[in-house]
Amino acid sequence: MKQIWIPGIHSVLAVLERGGKTVDELWLQEGSRNPRLEKIQVRAQELGLPIHRHRREELDAHAEGVRHQGVIALYRPPPPYSEVDLETLLDQAGTDALLLVLDGVTDPHNFGACLRSAAAAGLTAVIVPKDRAVGLTPVVRRAAAGGAEQVPVVTVTNLARTLRKLKNHGVWLVGLAGGTEKSIYSLDLRGPLALVLGAEGEGIRRLTAETCDYLARIPMPGQMESLNVSVATGVILFEAVRQRGGGV
Repeated sequence: MKQIWIPGIHSVLAVLERGGKTVDELWLQEGSRNPRLEKIQVRAQELGLPIHRHRREELDAHAEGVRHQGVIALYRPPPPYSEVDLETLLDQAGTDALLLVLDGVTDPHNFGACLRSAAAAGLTAVIVPKDRAVGLTPVVRRAAAGGAEQVPVVTVTNLARTLRKLKNHGVWLVGLAGGTEKSIYSLDLRGPLALVLGAEGEGIRRLTAETCDYLARIPMPGQMESLNVSVATGVILFEAVRQRGGGV
């Protein structure tokens, strides 16, 4: 399994809290007195992981331009989820299935922020197309603040076909689109559901929109025409969580 370096306190702590079995070693910045790094060190010691201290420049070299906050971990990510895994995830979730579909989100910071919201909302999975989308890069993992390690990310080769499979599985599809009069607050977002969002500017593609059962918008009484996709994701996800009784 290919090893990668994960930078950042939240991301490293997330993989350690999941047992640390996929972490091979931990690097901490020499001279750092950050109490959060001490927490990471204690957890790594409990797991018996090798801990090394290096100069900041050495951590920088492995962080690939991502702000590492004084810690990086050599990590073996699990195999990527596929369409076959998606069926298993749906079966396990049953009527509580809640998914996020991102159509054409290529900005790593936006994708990472979406994953962070998805993990916070306890989603069944996040679905992205193989093409016209950013992968799970170090920048994405850092922006996700551990979310990339907590929610399954399913990469599919044909998004329209996957959406049709979801519908055949009893999942309702709600697409976010600015050119419709229907508000997200007027929809019933309970039951098996996939929320479909596109990149800021272009939005969801025509074929994707045509496959959705409903198209709705986020009401914005101000002068802005649209929200950043990660902000829009948080708004609609937690409206669904509210309707489904989450946190009550």
